Amino acid sequence: MTVAQAVVEYLSKQYTVDSIGGVEYRERLIPGTFGIFGHGNVAGVGQALKQYQQLDPAIMPYYQGRNEQAQAHQAVGYARHTRRRQTFAISTSIGPGSSNLLTGAALATTNRLPVLLLPSDTFATRAADPVLQQLEQPYAYDITVNDAFRPLSKFFDRVSRPEQLFSAFHHGLRVLTDPAETGAVTISLPQDVQAEAFDVPAEFLAEREWRIRRPDADDDDIARAAEAIRSAKRPLIIAGGGVLYAYANEELAKFVELTGIPVGNTQAGVGVLPWDHKFSLGAIGSTGTTAANAIAADADLIIGIGTRYEDFTTASRTAFQNPDVRFININVAAIDAYKHGATLPIVADARKALVKLNQALGGYRVGADLEQKIAAEKKRWDATVDEAFDTRSTPLPAQNEIIGATSRAMDAADVVICAAGSLPGDLHKMWRVRDPFGYHVEYAYSCMGYEIPGGLGVKRAALAEAANGGTQRDVVVMVGDGSYLMMHTELVTAVAERIKLIVVLIQNHGYASIGSLSEMLGSQRFGTQYRALDEEQHSFDQGETLPVDLALNAESLGVKVIRIEPGEKVIAELEQAIRDAKAAPERGGPILIHVESDPLLDAPSSESWWDVPVSQVSELDSTQQAFQTYTDHKSRQRKLLG
Repeated sequence: MTVAQAVVEYLSKQYTVDSIGGVEYRERLIPGTFGIFGHGNVAGVGQALKQYQQLDPAIMPYYQGRNEQAQAHQAVGYARHTRRRQTFAISTSIGPGSSNLLTGAALATTNRLPVLLLPSDTFATRAADPVLQQLEQPYAYDITVNDAFRPLSKFFDRVSRPEQLFSAFHHGLRVLTDPAETGAVTISLPQDVQAEAFDVPAEFLAEREWRIRRPDADDDDIARAAEAIRSAKRPLIIAGGGVLYAYANEELAKFVELTGIPVGNTQAGVGVLPWDHKFSLGAIGSTGTTAANAIAADADLIIGIGTRYEDFTTASRTAFQNPDVRFININVAAIDAYKHGATLPIVADARKALVKLNQALGGYRVGADLEQKIAAEKKRWDATVDEAFDTRSTPLPAQNEIIGATSRAMDAADVVICAAGSLPGDLHKMWRVRDPFGYHVEYAYSCMGYEIPGGLGVKRAALAEAANGGTQRDVVVMVGDGSYLMMHTELVTAVAERIKLIVVLIQNHGYASIGSLSEMLGSQRFGTQYRALDEEQHSFDQGETLPVDLALNAESLGVKVIRIEPGEKVIAELEQAIRDAKAAPERGGPILIHVESDPLLDAPSSESWWDVPVSQVSELDSTQQAFQTYTDHKSRQRKLLG
């Protein structure tokens, strides 16, 4: 076989095996391969995929894409919806085809989500040297573009000889299926090696199972954690994505109902409890609810479960103001369990740790005063969101109203997708999630352009879920015009495969999120509006609005478009448009709903802070005032928690 043929057949035989509550799950690890072909991979991986397609299309289904980065985003979206049990492989040509994957690799690794990257590389033999698109460095001739993947990947290897294939893929898939280590796995395949023939051992091509490692919590750690919880007066749980990846949401619900300890969730943790659960405070931190942030400010014990504690979660280390606050961190990854000088790090699977804590805490419950405060703060925040959703601004609505309309039009099991701009923060604090799979916001990397390809990956996973007798779900992408322009081309992929992806495109003629932040930091929304160039001032701030029609752009790609015109009936028409899109045939192709918004109408305040440094000296009065506000917040920042 050729190396590429061996790779394709090997990947078709790999399975993940998982055990949740005594129930075994066995699923194909790599259900398909994405690829954009160039001279680096067309005769290697491309030939192998074509050969197996003719033998049996089910061996390794091939999927097209329009951009290599977008293909990585599709794989990540699929991996998250399948709770890291499955992902895609991605083949690229050398040079720009390879380097286009770099952002996708960084996103996957940052989010702790698996993706298998197979970028082609220049000749291992150097028989033709240099080749088209080869990067040459005078100080090290063995460096190629693909070396840029090393700091972005959780595993990197280069197969310079066919015999190296065995160890490269064995260790690569070990990392890919390890919850504590997973991320981008990059195996570089030189273009000449891909086409080279060699004898492949039969055992390499046999079916192999990769059991998801779910380590149990140490009994001594659980005993110490139970003691710390019993002594706490105002404990608070911060639940992250690790709760969902461990299928621990039901065990978490038991825990909070047993103890009365409230839960604030990170972006990745939205869905651990329904929004209206008695002890769910909703989002926490810089984009959090006032309820979660009020409880966090006084908390004397933080129980972090499956969170990586990014700066938004901790409000840049200003969220926890109790001088005696301590931390118990439960995480399958040691790097996260030990963060912020945790008093008690527990390196374990979230579900298994919660099972033991539930057994150890029989009879414990927080005081009635804390339960009363939880109820009061939830009531205050719910009223704030109701008002934001029900306001009717004309002729252009606020983004809050658009979020409310979208939420009302969607079913409980449907999935909302987002990634960058002001939308993720507004969704985090206001989205009323009703299903553990109902919220998918990529915020670890917050990558502009993720929304449409990521949503397409989620939709692929949802279709597979439904085909296997699971829940039927519509997938609704919410995206601003800035992110849309970054990577809307995967709409063509959805058109080609007739995949019903619903896109709500919010047109605000610029970068609303950074515009608002710029104003807060004294930079007066500089460079954040889509305007014609004022040549005298060389400014894009005051010119005419660009005559760009994104709805027409989507139509030109073959997408069905519904335009919502400005006016008094915007919100009602938007709700109906989403319902109409949901009622459309499942294989009818993508539907885009275009609606304009007023970018100057902000979401309700989180009563929190995010550390973005302000210029210490400036000729601008606005910057001077912003720096004074910054120093006031900075004075509340703690150097080390724990």
